[in-house]
Amino acid sequence: PNRVLLGCFVLHYAHRALIFPLLIRAGKPTPFFTFVLALLFCVFNGYLQGRSLTTYAAYPPGWLGDSCFIIGFLGWLIGMAINIHSDHILRNLRKPGETGYKIPRGGMFEYVSGANFFGEILEWFGFALACCTIESLAFALCSLFILGSRARQHHK
Repeated sequence: PNRVLLGCFVLHYAHRALIFPLLIRAGKPTPFFTFVLALLFCVFNGYLQGRSLTTYAAYPPGWLGDSCFIIGFLGWLIGMAINIHSDHILRNLRKPGETGYKIPRGGMFEYVSGANFFGEILEWFGFALACCTIESLAFALCSLFILGSRARQHHK
């Protein structure tokens, strides 16, 4: 279970750090202070999740068949799929040369204005349920507060 859960975490960040940047078009620059805060959060959280899953989290035999793991893993998987699909919709909102704000349509954007944020929040709450650790719950709550705040700003 520890390897599977650590794999979920690494898969998300491999996509976010390696694949996602190659797909995005030039956009608004990120302020340096925001970049530093995000980097510090990711380094600290990566250490926390990695240390928890490699050293402290001990799962009973059959954990991969437990309903907490299965429901949590499905939440993580669906959240990641929503996140990736929503990012795809956002990347393709404007044709080359177009500027200005456009309202995204399709996918989960038909139900929530911040579908990309919703997907990531679902992903990390699913991960927390699959892990059942205080560290993963802390990460899910941080994601909710940080991304929820951003989603609210985008909605306005």
